Amino acid sequence: MRVLICGGGGFVGSHLAKKLYEDGHFVRVVDIKYDNYLKDRYYSQKAVLDLRILSNCYEAVMGVDHVYNLAANMGGIGYITAVNAEVMRDNVLINTNMLEAARIAGIKRYFYSSSACVYNVYKQTTPDAPALKESDDIPAAPNEMYGWEKLFTEQMAMAYEKDYGLPVRIARFHNIYGRGTYEGGREKAPAALCRKVAKAKNQDVLEIWGDGTATRSFCYIDDCVRGVIKLMESDYNKPINIGSDRLVTIDALADIIIGISGKKLTKTYLPAMPEGVKGRNADLTLVKQVLGWEPVVPLEVGLAETYKWIDKMVNGPD
Repeated sequence: MRVLICGGGGFVGSHLAKKLYEDGHFVRVVDIKYDNYLKDRYYSQKAVLDLRILSNCYEAVMGVDHVYNLAANMGGIGYITAVNAEVMRDNVLINTNMLEAARIAGIKRYFYSSSACVYNVYKQTTPDAPALKESDDIPAAPNEMYGWEKLFTEQMAMAYEKDYGLPVRIARFHNIYGRGTYEGGREKAPAALCRKVAKAKNQDVLEIWGDGTATRSFCYIDDCVRGVIKLMESDYNKPINIGSDRLVTIDALADIIIGISGKKLTKTYLPAMPEGVKGRNADLTLVKQVLGWEPVVPLEVGLAETYKWIDKMVNGPD
């Protein structure tokens, strides 16, 4: 198979490309910039292209069978609550252009990476909020502009399948973590906490955004990649959750990471900082039925791997 990974310089895109490349596929990666966290070669071809420009999208899809579109202007809760117009503009341009280029090129299958941010905010108001089913996106009321853009693009992708026969696959990611962005403002909570703990000395104070009671579920990158590939191989063409259904508080997440580090730290809370919705968990009923997929990497194991890598990035090798 000849595949294109848009966003192949980023976190999920690079790990997905690595798996497909190791499985023997021709893998073209395209991005506007590359994090270069993966040191081993993970692609057949590499290009630097701005996918907000339609002609670049035509160039990207030339000669491939499948497209995995993970390209996006995105980041952690601090970023997506502070940057609104730029996020929506850039992502709508990328996704509109890529769908049109895929249509013109006759792409055999098209994957779009959506987000749990599409879900109705009023279903996520308490730490013990019920796990989110795929049908909980309607009536529409995402918490951030990022979520509105994701929901719009899901509908556009399905319209391209309905009107033009472009086969689409859509995954709603729930807090994917692992070896990826850990500083600069675009990192997610697990990476941010790993970085803070790695930098801390014994008896230091660890700052936690919010009051620590907000809840999330977290899915390790290896599980995510496996789920994406199973979805792409399937005949299911509606949005589906890829995540974990183990709900933990941000406070408990911090405790796990502190425990992994072996340090003795005290915690302080910054309730004025953004924390997003109060509770978000993934209902995995549909994905288990349709794909036979569920996460298998325990949170403690995935966090240990993530912390070990971030500690090395922050402090250097032992």
